[in-house]
Amino acid sequence: MEPSMDVNSVTISVEGMTCISCVRTIEQQIGKANGVHHIKVSLEEKNATIIFDPKLQTPKTLQEAIDDMGFDALLHNVSPLPVLTNTVFLTVTAPLALPWDHIQSTLLKTKGVTGVKISPQQRTAVVTIIPSLVSASQIVELVPDLSLDVGSQEKMSGACDEHSTPQAGEVMLKMKVEGMTCHSCTSTIEGKVGKLQGVQRIKVSLDNQEATIVYQPHLITAEEIKKQIEAVGFPAFIKKQPKYLKLGTIDVERLKNTPVKSPEGSQQKIPSYPSDSTATFIIEGMHCKSCVSNIESALSTLQYVSSIVVSLENRSAIIKYNASSVTPETLRKAIEDVSPRQYRVSIANEVENTPSSPSSSSLQKMPLNLVSQPLTQETVININGMTCNSCVQSIEGVISKKPGVKSIRVSLANSTGTVEYDPLLTSPETLREAIEDMGFDAILPDANEPLVVIAQPSLETPLLPSTNEPDSVMTPVHSKCYIQVSGMTCASCVANIERNLRREEGIYSVLVALMAGKAEVRYNPAVIQPPMIAEFIRELGFGAMVMENADEGDGVLELVVRGMTCTSCVHKIESTLTKHKGIFYCSVALATNKAHIKYDPEIIGPRDIIHTIESLGFEASLVKKDRSASHLDHKREIKQWKRSFLVSLFFCIPVMGLMIYMMVVDHHPATLHHNQNMSDEKKISMFLEHQILPGLSIMNLLSLLLCLPVQFCGGWYFYIQAYKALKHKTANMDVLIVLATTIAFAYSLVILLVAMYERATVNPITFFDTPPMLFVFIALGRWLEHIAKGKTSEALAKLISLQATEATIVTLNSENLLLSEEQVDVELVQRGDIIKVVPGGKFPVDGRVIEGHSMVDESLITGEAMPVAKKPGSTVIAGSINQNGSLLIRATHVGADTTLSQIVKLVEEAQTSKAPIQQFADQLSGYFVPFIVLISIATLLVWIIIGFQNFEIVETYFPGYNRSLSRTETIIRFAFQASITVLCIACPCSLGLATPTAVMVGTGVGAQNGILIKGGEPLEMAHKVKVVVFDKTGTITHGTPVVNQVKVLVESNRIPRNKILAIVGTAESNSEHPLGAAVTKYCKQELDTETLGTCTDFQVVPGCGISCKVTNIEGLLYKSNLKIEENNIKNASLVQIDGINEQSSTSSSMIIDAHLSNAVDTQQYKVLIGNREWMIRNGLVISNEVDSSMIEHERKGRTAVLVTIDDELCGLIAIADTVKPEAELAVHILKSMGLEVVLMTGDNSKTARSIASQVGITKVFAEVLPSHKVAKVKQLQEEGKRVAMVGDGINDSPALAMANVGIAIGTGTDVAIEAADVVLIRNDLLDVVASIDLSRKTVKRIRINFVFALIYNLIGIPIAAGVFLPIGLVLQPWMGSAAMAASSVSVVLSSLFLKLYRKPTYDNYELGARRHTGQRSPSEISVHVGIDDASRNSPRLGLLDRIVNYSRASINSLLSDKRSLNSVVTSEPDKHSLLVGDFREDDDTTL
Repeated sequence: MEPSMDVNSVTISVEGMTCISCVRTIEQQIGKANGVHHIKVSLEEKNATIIFDPKLQTPKTLQEAIDDMGFDALLHNVSPLPVLTNTVFLTVTAPLALPWDHIQSTLLKTKGVTGVKISPQQRTAVVTIIPSLVSASQIVELVPDLSLDVGSQEKMSGACDEHSTPQAGEVMLKMKVEGMTCHSCTSTIEGKVGKLQGVQRIKVSLDNQEATIVYQPHLITAEEIKKQIEAVGFPAFIKKQPKYLKLGTIDVERLKNTPVKSPEGSQQKIPSYPSDSTATFIIEGMHCKSCVSNIESALSTLQYVSSIVVSLENRSAIIKYNASSVTPETLRKAIEDVSPRQYRVSIANEVENTPSSPSSSSLQKMPLNLVSQPLTQETVININGMTCNSCVQSIEGVISKKPGVKSIRVSLANSTGTVEYDPLLTSPETLREAIEDMGFDAILPDANEPLVVIAQPSLETPLLPSTNEPDSVMTPVHSKCYIQVSGMTCASCVANIERNLRREEGIYSVLVALMAGKAEVRYNPAVIQPPMIAEFIRELGFGAMVMENADEGDGVLELVVRGMTCTSCVHKIESTLTKHKGIFYCSVALATNKAHIKYDPEIIGPRDIIHTIESLGFEASLVKKDRSASHLDHKREIKQWKRSFLVSLFFCIPVMGLMIYMMVVDHHPATLHHNQNMSDEKKISMFLEHQILPGLSIMNLLSLLLCLPVQFCGGWYFYIQAYKALKHKTANMDVLIVLATTIAFAYSLVILLVAMYERATVNPITFFDTPPMLFVFIALGRWLEHIAKGKTSEALAKLISLQATEATIVTLNSENLLLSEEQVDVELVQRGDIIKVVPGGKFPVDGRVIEGHSMVDESLITGEAMPVAKKPGSTVIAGSINQNGSLLIRATHVGADTTLSQIVKLVEEAQTSKAPIQQFADQLSGYFVPFIVLISIATLLVWIIIGFQNFEIVETYFPGYNRSLSRTETIIRFAFQASITVLCIACPCSLGLATPTAVMVGTGVGAQNGILIKGGEPLEMAHKVKVVVFDKTGTITHGTPVVNQVKVLVESNRIPRNKILAIVGTAESNSEHPLGAAVTKYCKQELDTETLGTCTDFQVVPGCGISCKVTNIEGLLYKSNLKIEENNIKNASLVQIDGINEQSSTSSSMIIDAHLSNAVDTQQYKVLIGNREWMIRNGLVISNEVDSSMIEHERKGRTAVLVTIDDELCGLIAIADTVKPEAELAVHILKSMGLEVVLMTGDNSKTARSIASQVGITKVFAEVLPSHKVAKVKQLQEEGKRVAMVGDGINDSPALAMANVGIAIGTGTDVAIEAADVVLIRNDLLDVVASIDLSRKTVKRIRINFVFALIYNLIGIPIAAGVFLPIGLVLQPWMGSAAMAASSVSVVLSSLFLKLYRKPTYDNYELGARRHTGQRSPSEISVHVGIDDASRNSPRLGLLDRIVNYSRASINSLLSDKRSLNSVVTSEPDKHSLLVGDFREDDDTTL
């Protein structure tokens, strides 16, 4: 008989049975049901045990069937238990009296028969029975014409024995099968293809969407199999070319011939070999006869062993073997390898024997290492939830019957199961799922699966050079490769890749990092190569590319080593470390006391290396890494530009004063002549013009002294920048500034020295006022720019500070008991370490939970405020915070590979790689500088030529013409003065001021309106934005859960609503969960109280709910009633006289006091609050109405929580994150400004769709990771769109940094605020609109400024060059300075006009938008999950639904958004969307 399992059993508790008649009724009714094989009802135990066919019935349908009969049926364990079935083979012995159809129907009616297959041609019947209900002999009695087919039985059992090994000439084929959705699809394919002639076996995997088929090619082809699968309705493709399962002769022989015991039972007879030897082994660890037979059967399969006798009493084994092929040491190891590998074996002695009968030479040549390799793999599964030996036996019983399982040993003490299996028939993941289906928690450890090779010996295999070292031959070669994986969106993608790759032949281990998008794979290069691994990943639907720089995964360690005295110490450390396995490179520097080491983190870790160095007698410690991100700090630049500005300003003020004064006084001679007395001004003017030395006036001396420090201290950095620019053959603003100031200064100095040398009486005109004025404005602009830039590095410092600095590493023994704890630096944590994280602690590294349950705050990564439940097997993220339970985790990603490090890296890259938009002035000056220099030189040359041609022109127009000078000198001086005037008037001062002044005013105005803009770049950039991307949590929504609805599920006369709120509020007051806090806050608001009752026996089950006992709520309820009564009295007092009013109020208070005194004996309430699972676990039944109500809330993205008081379901609370009231209006205005609006969130698509429908966004990206937010922003930018990102969380910071303009909500995290370009101080989304509007106005102002700046230059340059001299229009140098000053002043005044900017108010916006706003129906919203672009469109709504939806939205848009909390609304919330901007809760409905 062949055991199998396609029948299940379930036990259902049945309440309400009174007598044996009830029992019979249930048994008769349910027994008739289709698919029920047997039912046994017990009146004493009040339960029913049903054996049923899982294809036709489920535990739920059976429970409902009993419920429908009027009894209360409860299902404690939803997972049914498998029932063992056997197959009986019947054959026809005599001519049949009855037809085959009659035989089939007779058998099927028999209790315990689950299936009958009849083959009239072969005259056989195959009957599947439940052996506990019916036996084979009873079946034969039923149909006398049939008898038990013994041959077939034996053949089948033989087939069972050989089941796990494919025969020679068989072919294995892998096919990709598409369209499978459930296990029913897999069983359909397996059933159809498995029946085909020539198909030996088939295994279909739903996870991989593939089928593995072993078939005989001489009977059936791969193409025929493919057609059969497609005939069932599933598209199939051949993944790999069929490959023959090559089995050597030895394997086939070993599989066919099971060893036969001799009559005495203890000796194995096997043909002897020539030169036989005998060896005696002492074996420790045998317990019973089973151990003896295990060792005998295992060793007797080896070709070189002639005989073996094992004695349990003497604890010995005497083995006769072929000495030319094998050594005693190899036999000793072979015994030790016998399952369960607990034997300790030593060699007692060896005896040489005479050669016995000769044997085939081919067998002698066989190398042992190829023969002794197993055809099975072994895996260890961690099993939690076992309580007694019954659980152990149950698991062993069920799993041992699974196809491909050779043996299973379950340890209750270690909570593990060790399974030996055939990898062709099953996989560890399938076994794990089977154990979980039985109701236990099963986890596969991270440890690599053992490599198992099917032996392939050929007759030509040469003798191995040494048989004494078989281990060296058997050790497989490990190689490691890195694969870049794209398209992963969540942890399930990681699990999918890891699980499927581990199944592939030649792959030992896989580790996938989600944030880095990288897979580290250890493989056997003889079996598989990296391009094939990448191909496997691509077959799973992800993008994969082999990374060439494989060194990336190597660990690099910098150590400080103390105690070295000479080079021999260095050599000692280097030689010791390089001998260690896993260390690639080591370099120790004696001078700096530092060691630089490269190592493989999988083999060795930093702690091991430090320990090795310390064992040599030196001290070693980590080089402390800078955690402050100072490499992106701008402190030095800020300091230098501040100093430059202050120096320039200090000397510039007096220079400007002198210049303006001289301009005003010197050029009003007519006014002064009218005045008879010489005025004071003239006196001062005369004093300044007075010459201390001939040719040196006081004015020029003061100007020189004030200009010198500015030129060489204030302008020092400009000179450096200009030198660097010229070195790279570019001309920027710095070059022009340096050129103008240096020529002006040098020219002025030369003129002054010449005048002094000539002892001139007329003071020369100098330009000492130019450098200070230029430097002061430009230095101020640079200083402010670097202050803004410096802010960005603070973001990284904040991010890095989230990382835990220390970790608690624990050591566990084999029973998982804690042996020791050790605090180490987080940099010393190695992959595979077990780390303890206490409540409130941060996770130091990424890892997987191995013990404990807790809630973890992962808002750091996901941005979602709700804590996540963690249990063994869950992954945790570095930097997230453990909340309420201690956890033990195994480190999977450490150091730079952790998710947090990857986020830091993303922000860093976004900030450093973002190319600043060069200011228009800089671009212009690139052409402007050479152009002006050329004009200046041209002016000089032209005037020299004109001077020599026509000296009279120079004589007439040169203001400082001195007849004592020679003609040549006069011409050169005049030409030089004209060219300097050109340089001066064309000075880029006004151009330089055009952008910074407008930006300074614009940012100042923004700050007054609650919009902080960091510098000119974002301000300039915002007007070019085409797409605005909003984060959901905390940006579009408030980011904190709020109670939306409380539904009372009992009559108000039994438990009033206020009483439920008082009890629930008290119960949740002890909870730390955000949902609990939201419920407590709501209850306090509704009851108008700050204090609640008393809560005892409080217990929280993460991911389920809470249970507790509540007392002392009576006083609370009386206070609530008192307030209602007082309100009534106040209303009554309007029509009653004061006396009556006072009397009634005192009497009411007396009544209350009386009530309170009576209510000393307070009642205790048993409270349960939680989800469906929590209620079912506590034995409560949830009706269909309540369930559908919960589903409706969940569809709208709310969390539905049930409340039971004293085991009665009495309330449903819907909690959700509410949309900000201005969100819809802000989205509408942005769209009306011509911008595309997108919603991007890490939350699920259901919630995202609900929120989008409320605010009118039609494009949504849901379930998006931080790195994918960056990728999405990049993708939009690659489409040529400028992107503004609006966010508030740490998870948004990389995207904020990557976007052209990052806008952070002021109430968000510091990191987001630092990474953003624009910060909205007020938590108001309309400020997003205002910031873009302000940007547009500022850029317009900058353009006007450029017009002002350029007009002066365009008009002034030709005049300065002397183009208009013939018509008498001449520009004196002072006029050049005046024009320059005027252009600067006009630019500054133009910028100050921005001060008049006023931000449009909420009412202005609302007025304009009122007619156009309206909610989107879900059908108009396209939701994209993760980074994938394939949108999931909502189902189209019916016409009636849409009419209802639009009418509600339009009615709503006519109402004001500022509704009171007490607004009366419809009793049920809108079916397809929440009403916009709705803070109030939906009215409570009583069922």
